[in-house]
Amino acid sequence: MSAAAENAPGEAKVIPIESAPSWSEPDRPAGLADQIADAVGGALAGRLGPAATRLFGKGWEARATEGLAFLRRRITGDYEVDEFGFDRELTEEVLLSLLRPLAEKYFRIEVRGIENIPAEGGALIVANHSGTIPLDALMTQVAIHDHHPGKRFLRMLAADLVFVLPGINELARKAGHTLACNEDAQALLERGELVGVWPEGFKGIGKPFSDRYKLQRFGRGGFVASALRAQVPIIPCSIVGAEETYPMIGNFRTLARLLGLPYVPITPTFPWLGPLGAVPLPTKWTIQFGEPIATDRHPAEAADDPMLVFDLADEVRETVQHTLYELLVQRRSVFF
Repeated sequence: MSAAAENAPGEAKVIPIESAPSWSEPDRPAGLADQIADAVGGALAGRLGPAATRLFGKGWEARATEGLAFLRRRITGDYEVDEFGFDRELTEEVLLSLLRPLAEKYFRIEVRGIENIPAEGGALIVANHSGTIPLDALMTQVAIHDHHPGKRFLRMLAADLVFVLPGINELARKAGHTLACNEDAQALLERGELVGVWPEGFKGIGKPFSDRYKLQRFGRGGFVASALRAQVPIIPCSIVGAEETYPMIGNFRTLARLLGLPYVPITPTFPWLGPLGAVPLPTKWTIQFGEPIATDRHPAEAADDPMLVFDLADEVRETVQHTLYELLVQRRSVFF
């Protein structure tokens, strides 16, 4: 059974979000939304209009209208999520908008090989993991949505820890993340979603800086089995630049055990600079998507063949590692 829902293998059932505000009076949410929208709209259309034009530029009226409509839907609960909790509108309008400046202006990500991601249908993106904090996964999500002609959403498979952290759990679900298990991965792939997995897990993002760009074990190849059963291609993804955002030179192991965390990093800036030490270094990133590795040349039952699964997982790992070396040779500087 899927970790998300019993009917996961079927077509996604679109349902209103369960955490939408509940009110004792059914008509109250719409009335409140209209009052807020009318008040904001009236203020902008009145004396604040000329100031808004100078501040936001021409066309602000259309943007304001879209924003007020979004606000109204949020207040009234008139929006939908799928059975995994994915909120498409919130992800596109808010979450990706918040991450986009980090990707475009701070890390200045160069995206290569986006044409290797299919226009439609299921596919599995398999990437290297690094950087102490998993910013590489979020930046990959932004890169695919913004650079792919179809504006595709990446549904990421995340570790258990993500779904036990208060606040992070709900936000991850809304952004399309789900538990890194074969059942959920296969369900998403079979319905034609683009799924992302980082098989190194915490071994990748928590490795010392001396081991940068050296791939860790890819686990037991569960991601390959899911792709085989769904008969979708596997797309290797190599990310350069994330390793240097938080160079991990040590680990507070005792504190990590007390907090129940895989590690508590020591970097050149953390904890020595306090909160400023949590700011990532402005490294220059490259994300390259390799040529798809077909799985439909094997029958779906091949997912039960451990040797085939191991061989395919090793092929993916070697492809990612080789591409990392190529990108590092081409790189002029960590920051430029």
